[in-house]
Amino acid sequence: MSAASALVLFSGGQDSATCLADALSRFGHVETIGFAYGQRHLVEMQVRLAFLRDLRARFAQLAAGLGQDHVLDLAVLGQVSDTALTRDVAITMTEGGLPSTFVPGRNLIFLNFAAALAYRRGIRHIILGVCETDYSGYPDCRDDTIKAMQIALNLGMERRFVLETPLMWRDKAATWQMAHDLGGEALVTLIRDQTHSCYLGERSLHHAWGYGCGSCPACQLRAEGWRRFACSTI
Repeated sequence: MSAASALVLFSGGQDSATCLADALSRFGHVETIGFAYGQRHLVEMQVRLAFLRDLRARFAQLAAGLGQDHVLDLAVLGQVSDTALTRDVAITMTEGGLPSTFVPGRNLIFLNFAAALAYRRGIRHIILGVCETDYSGYPDCRDDTIKAMQIALNLGMERRFVLETPLMWRDKAATWQMAHDLGGEALVTLIRDQTHSCYLGERSLHHAWGYGCGSCPACQLRAEGWRRFACSTI
């Protein structure tokens, strides 16, 4: 397995786009993987292609190692999930204290398929943009979950995968700052305008922090992070 290559779980959102830029700054060869699972905000699968295109065109040096993009159809996940991300229902808080946008097992399934692809491609490092610092409380985004998954994947596939989470202990403001450190205002602008986080798939409303409804949990986290980032750079 190559230690100089990485596979980034790239959804088309702010966090995974920042992780992709970071991976490109550290690895000689980087591939991306996305998942179509019947998500309500399917627009993220469209903007991710535009982001990759513009990254190659506008950041030639950074994107020099950007390799193949893979998209897997995981529609079965949407079929077995009854959540606000896979059904046209209101976003609420559940009795268990989690938002109804939580898709049980999503990141665990994503990592299994990403590792299977990495196994075939001879890639050791698998990178994802989960965060336990500034997030919606999803249990499959926690550091302990990712560490446990790394052990399970390594045992189950007899490989030494390394699951990397560059944003695990960064809040959204620090994530915007990380993008700025990697590519300046130009990269921040690209991530702001060419990524999608809104759970409702809203792309007609543009805000200082990008496109979105402005009221769903994802938009609120992104907006507050942008506000704190903008204040720190004034």
